[in-house]
Amino acid sequence: MPFREFFTEYGEAHQYEIQEVVGKGSYGVVAAAVDTHTGEKVAIKKIDNVLEHVSEATRILREIKLLRLLRHPDIVEIKHILLPPCPREFKDIYVVFELMECDLQHVIKANDSLTPEHYQFFLYQLLRGLKFMHTANVFHRDLKPKNILANADCKLKICDFGLARASFGETPSAIFWTDYVATRWYRAPELCGSFYSKYTPAVDIWSIGCIFAEMLTKKPLFPGKNVVHQLDLITDLLGSPSTEAISRIKNDKARRYLSSMKNKSPIPLSQKFPDIDPLALRLLERLIAFDPKDRPSAEEALAHPYFLGLANKEHEPSARPISKFEFDFERKKLAKEDIRELIYREILEYHPQMLQEYLHGTDNTSFLYPSGVDCFKEQFDLLEGHYDKGGKNVLHPRRYASLPRERVYVSIDEETDHDSEFERHVEATVAHRCLPSPPKSHELNKADTSNENVELSTTSNTAHCLLRSASISFSKCVGAIWEDSEDTTFKRYDNGISRSSKEPAALFA
Repeated sequence: MPFREFFTEYGEAHQYEIQEVVGKGSYGVVAAAVDTHTGEKVAIKKIDNVLEHVSEATRILREIKLLRLLRHPDIVEIKHILLPPCPREFKDIYVVFELMECDLQHVIKANDSLTPEHYQFFLYQLLRGLKFMHTANVFHRDLKPKNILANADCKLKICDFGLARASFGETPSAIFWTDYVATRWYRAPELCGSFYSKYTPAVDIWSIGCIFAEMLTKKPLFPGKNVVHQLDLITDLLGSPSTEAISRIKNDKARRYLSSMKNKSPIPLSQKFPDIDPLALRLLERLIAFDPKDRPSAEEALAHPYFLGLANKEHEPSARPISKFEFDFERKKLAKEDIRELIYREILEYHPQMLQEYLHGTDNTSFLYPSGVDCFKEQFDLLEGHYDKGGKNVLHPRRYASLPRERVYVSIDEETDHDSEFERHVEATVAHRCLPSPPKSHELNKADTSNENVELSTTSNTAHCLLRSASISFSKCVGAIWEDSEDTTFKRYDNGISRSSKEPAALFA
């Protein structure tokens, strides 16, 4: 390779201009930057000591591999990974993501001006991303508002694939859930007590339903304090599960618990949420069905009348199933150096010329490539020092930002919330609820879903012409102003742009 071309290809230190630190955690530091080649704003995540623990390194490898394979407008994108200077000795990696402004949790809490059109468009994007993911045979397993990034133009992107898994051939077995500690409020009931030996993509559909309900009401739908309380809240709303549903549960303790539960009649969603669009409630009712077989697939949900005027199959692509060879490392016991080699191989996917050399066995792994990593390390250390002094970046104050994460952080009370907790509680709970009591005759009143004559709501008339491309972006966008206050709300301002009455207003406008 000519000398000039080599340094043009790999002199990455000048490609990104780092501006500010916007996040920090045990994984490392995230900085906002500008791509000087394109002018695009990006987020660069420095992951420290990536090989310190083999299990964490495997999770990082899995996540960056999944995000490369799942390129879709509604899934956060890795734009680049900097080439480490030495393939055999690197410790940190620098991953370049697209920069998003906040996450859906903050949008829900900080905006009182969200409209039915916002709710419709948000759910459409989430289901569209989920359809692509599920047709690739990937389960996210940790969908919640914090793991959905948002921009002021109403665009959402699913992130944080640290707990995601790919399925090959058969539905994945419950063994995949041994490390599952995701937020229980969005956890499907079959996961609260290991109801089944195997699970389906319906676990993600349930989470999307809980997120949708939270958008509509600005409150979590099932804020359980523990797994038993979680199941109580679910059955309080949906009613006791049917005898048929209980009979299919493989876990004896879970089956005994649900059988001993007092009969509960379902509460019609129209009664609990009286001011919500009936079509939205009909779809929500399907998304949070207790029995996973009663929940629709993402593709079926996209065909619901609620999305009439917005849905378009041309903008709802399916994915090819991921090859099991991509994740062959999951089946082996790997040493630290094996993981290092696999991560380096994944990084080369963003350096095509180097990848070809690697595949042909002509790369010189002892050579120190002219990488931007050393320069970036100095800049990160400098900004991180300013960030640490006052708990924030004194150079460019930015009070709130959410960026892709590769780990899941839970409160202390959740760290021990595994399926074993269900077993610890169930014996005492069953014993208590099996005590003799006055006979009661409760009949399960199923919500009437047979009425097919519900009028289409005005939200269903969202103009399809607003969709510019497969990325589904609205034509009028307004930026966000970060307000310097403790609750980090957003200011409203007028930019003089007129907007169609059918078009959802830009977020934070």
